[in-house]
Amino acid sequence: MSSLQDVGVIYSDVYLNYNFGRGHPLNPYRYKLFFDLIKYYGLLDKLKHTEPRMASEDELRLLHTQDYIDRVKKLSERGYGMLDFGDTPAFKGMFEASSYIVGGTLNAVDLVMNGECTHAFNPGGGHHHAASDRGAGFCVFNDVAIAVRYLLEKWKVKKVMVIDIDVHHGDGTQWSLYSEPRALKVDFHESGMYLYPGTGFMDEMGEGDGYGFMVNIPLPPRTHDDAYLYAFKEIVPILAEEFKPDIIVQQCGVDTHFEDPLAHLALTTRAYAEIAEIMHEVVHKVTNGKYVMVGGGGYNVETVARAWTIMVSRILGIELPDELPKEWIEEFKSLIGYEPPKTLYDKSKPFISEGTWRSIMADVEQVVKEVKKRFPQFFKQ
Repeated sequence: MSSLQDVGVIYSDVYLNYNFGRGHPLNPYRYKLFFDLIKYYGLLDKLKHTEPRMASEDELRLLHTQDYIDRVKKLSERGYGMLDFGDTPAFKGMFEASSYIVGGTLNAVDLVMNGECTHAFNPGGGHHHAASDRGAGFCVFNDVAIAVRYLLEKWKVKKVMVIDIDVHHGDGTQWSLYSEPRALKVDFHESGMYLYPGTGFMDEMGEGDGYGFMVNIPLPPRTHDDAYLYAFKEIVPILAEEFKPDIIVQQCGVDTHFEDPLAHLALTTRAYAEIAEIMHEVVHKVTNGKYVMVGGGGYNVETVARAWTIMVSRILGIELPDELPKEWIEEFKSLIGYEPPKTLYDKSKPFISEGTWRSIMADVEQVVKEVKKRFPQFFKQ
């Protein structure tokens, strides 16, 4: 169980400026609704709340080229144009908004490394598709990869473990750190055979000195709680214990939820509670508790706020009442325009027939077996 003020949360309404416009799947109000939900639950006096800062250009250059940074600035001033082939449009103030996202993640790193908090969460972060010279998949700058470089270069840590649970493969993080043996990257995602960005297959294992330090776990559509948690428990604790990182950075996308409109996995809120508990145990066993969490995908606003609240409450060791605070329900209706669920945990679950459930379980067991075979340095046969 974490003690008082042991968990930091980085948030300010400046995150609402990271806004691709009406009708875009990434709704910035999800950050505010998460923060206000933990506030209405009374968790703020048990947390260290910090506002994000803007990352400096030197910090952005830990990953991104100066040409790309200049391009983002120009598009940001102009207020229109595209950063990629269609789903990452430019908007006015994009450079500043994106720099705050990165700065928020670096704040989380500093809180943990300074010893002010054991764990810290930046809900605004998790932008794992951006690469050194381009934006992609709703991501302008890749705060995850920048945080890893910042830890290795500024904080001189020896080893970082990155765990990514977003439904989409973190391709930007993978390619940015592909030859980096001091960073073990572990990515659970819906297989690229079915979903953007079409990468993250098991044979993508790193290159040069980094070969063997990229572990991809591609999952079939309709992967349910039991199959997902089986894979997570079989892979993450062993990798952490064998690699012995100084700190773990986790991308906490929750678009793996069965109601998410952009993907096809079938998790319920129970899975996020268990993932948080497994991770909490792992970090205390392996990194002396050093744990940075960042946000990520999730395109069903009420799921995002609830799932992240569940994860934060679990690392705090607090059991929250299942009934959502009335003030939050009212705020949700006024901001989003429809009724949210009344409970923190899902009351419904995805329909999966027994035959499908079994075949998915068998497929995921096969994936786990194959992953273990490819990484004999971590998984003793």
